[in-house]
Amino acid sequence: MTDDATTAVLAAVGELLPTLSKRAPDTELARRIPVESLTELTATGFFGLLRPRRYGGYEAHPVVFYTAVAELASACGSTGWVASVLGVSPWNVALFDSHAQDEVWGTDTDTFICSSYAMTGTAVPVDGGYRLSGAWGFASGCDHARWALLGAKVVVDGEPVDSCTFLVPADDYTVTDVWQAIGLRGTGSNDIHVEDVFVPAHRVLGADAVTACRTPGQQVNDGALYRIPFGCLHTSAITAAIVGMARGGYRAHLEQQRDRVRAALPGDARKDTGYTGDVFRHDPATLERIAVAATEIDAAWRQLTHNIDELYVLAEAGKPIGPRDRLRLRRDQVRGTERAVAAMDRLFENSGGRALRPDSAVQRFWRDVHGGRAHAANDPERVYRMFAAAELVAVSEARNP
Repeated sequence: MTDDATTAVLAAVGELLPTLSKRAPDTELARRIPVESLTELTATGFFGLLRPRRYGGYEAHPVVFYTAVAELASACGSTGWVASVLGVSPWNVALFDSHAQDEVWGTDTDTFICSSYAMTGTAVPVDGGYRLSGAWGFASGCDHARWALLGAKVVVDGEPVDSCTFLVPADDYTVTDVWQAIGLRGTGSNDIHVEDVFVPAHRVLGADAVTACRTPGQQVNDGALYRIPFGCLHTSAITAAIVGMARGGYRAHLEQQRDRVRAALPGDARKDTGYTGDVFRHDPATLERIAVAATEIDAAWRQLTHNIDELYVLAEAGKPIGPRDRLRLRRDQVRGTERAVAAMDRLFENSGGRALRPDSAVQRFWRDVHGGRAHAANDPERVYRMFAAAELVAVSEARNP
């Protein structure tokens, strides 16, 4: 799964964690990732993990990428989130026509590409491409990007006929600073606006091609990495960051509980009120909460990495990745987010009033996991219904072949 090069990237990322952790409060205040953090992270090779080898990337196993994302998020939730979003974009660009890839990476392989995939834009076909207009929200890290991946409906005679992702250079869009949030405050997830901009056809990727895993970019990037479905690889990157935040919150909670002492009252009031002056590391309820949170975080990670590894094996063998494989991964991906959030809730509830202070890492990670939970990739009820419906259909087909 790892080779010497990607092992070195993970090691370099690990060395950066203390610095990112110290910067986390200032990152929140700035409402965006500091340039220094992205410069240092670029130097580790992180942003090349999912980039094609033909552009100096590693084409790494997705689990390597997710491992790095989770580590970064455990130090600073906002940094891990933006790293995940900007770090997964090279994988998506690798699916585009080779001409588009050359435009993005021809002069700077380390250029950043942000994204907002919601179909909130409108594109009208014209000679050689499309005229694109629209507004997109939640474009994390867009202040640092030179390109954007934007979702839009293709409209003909006033009717939508297709859904596509459009690759747009920064000169063709504007960023509006709107990011005021209680979670993931440092992600700079601002709005992007495009007004009647021409996008050539080679910088447009249709949803059907992406779903079928038959994209123009696979003609030049034919490795297993680029045969994994978008809906599996991208959503798992989101949950990897959230699990990382829960790990960071878990460690912060352990540090806090190690020396925490319950307040004490005199005489019999101690017994009646629970203010006994005991240390929390000996409190049975505290120990149980820590254990349950730990197992939930571990379970989320093991399912996430196991499922993507199984899909990678199929892609390596050139086998199709069917609907049931995709739905099983999505089932465990949304469940992984739920587990991480529940673990963080359990720890936060057990952290006492001091966890509410602005300088508490516990409350910052708690806010961040809830911010990540709000992402569109984390819709458990819908995914669970889809998975269960597919399972019942499979049972019916097995009984009536």
